[in-house]
Amino acid sequence: MHINDYLRLLVDKEGSDLHLKVAGPAYIRIDGQLSEIHDLPRLTPRDTERFALDLLSGRALEHFQAGEEADCAYGVSGLGRFRVAVFRQRGSVGLVLRRVLPGTTDFATLGLPPAVRKLAEEHRGLVLVTGPTGSGKTTTTASMIGHINASRRCHIVTVEDPIEVLHADRLSLVDQREVGVDTADFASAMRSVARQDPDVIFIGEMRDQETVHAALQAAETGHLVISTLHTTDATETVNRIIDFFPPHQQQQARLSLANSLQGVVCQRLVPGAAGGRVPAIECLVMTTRLHEFIIDPMKTGLISEAVAEGSYYGMQTFDQHLLALLSDGRVTLRDALEAATSPHDLRIAVRAAGLSA
Repeated sequence: MHINDYLRLLVDKEGSDLHLKVAGPAYIRIDGQLSEIHDLPRLTPRDTERFALDLLSGRALEHFQAGEEADCAYGVSGLGRFRVAVFRQRGSVGLVLRRVLPGTTDFATLGLPPAVRKLAEEHRGLVLVTGPTGSGKTTTTASMIGHINASRRCHIVTVEDPIEVLHADRLSLVDQREVGVDTADFASAMRSVARQDPDVIFIGEMRDQETVHAALQAAETGHLVISTLHTTDATETVNRIIDFFPPHQQQQARLSLANSLQGVVCQRLVPGAAGGRVPAIECLVMTTRLHEFIIDPMKTGLISEAVAEGSYYGMQTFDQHLLALLSDGRVTLRDALEAATSPHDLRIAVRAAGLSA
């Protein structure tokens, strides 16, 4: 069988991820749960090695042949685009392919709060979309870029590893650059991006101090910078940005972050009561109070309190959103408690709201 046959099965079953491993069956992740595919033969070392060579090319193939892990994007006409991770385990090749949903989806359909749209409509500053792997960050950032592209005449430059969602020029001019193909790395791309006359810069992921520093600098000098981090909530996001810098530079980093940050959108996917998965969103929108909390390390721990009290500005914590989802019948109490930041406090809020707990 060809790798495309497995990908067609992934699409037909509306799965998000395909796992391929030697001596075992294929697995597909559907609504967050891994399911074994019984009607396909078990994979041999030759199968997965052949799949890797079919998928990889250029620098990714060089990395793989040198014994390293490799990542790339792979597109198939009629099926869509996929993010590919190839690695070795116990001497054989393993692969994980994630399906990238085609196009962009509007904020309401995705279940994102109105504050996300407002953040996408900012003309300068830093917007961070965070969450664990598989929490929907790619979909949210693609929707933000799609919204800008459809509503504003500007130049959007993306730096991604790999490029996942393709954006055709609409009102905006979009240049998408792939690490390892169009640029050496994120830091190199960010060093040169200012000379490319960008209005909006999307950084697929901030991985090192140099990239973070360049992103803050670009945000402070009048660009809208959108990026992602693997953090669990707004407070951890602020701390992670600061921790990229050595101790003697952290106070300056706090000032830069406080002056440039527009907002943080943190995501978790929760099983839906009617099937599928529903996004639970924590949203921070920059205010004078939060500016102070970011600058003062002794007050950074109060960020979650400010978010909880900031509904006027469109802010909400995970637990506040989970309570709203529970009230609307979109999630069950069990799943809401499992996803909550503080299950005890959520249970109390559920009782206070007159819901069964």
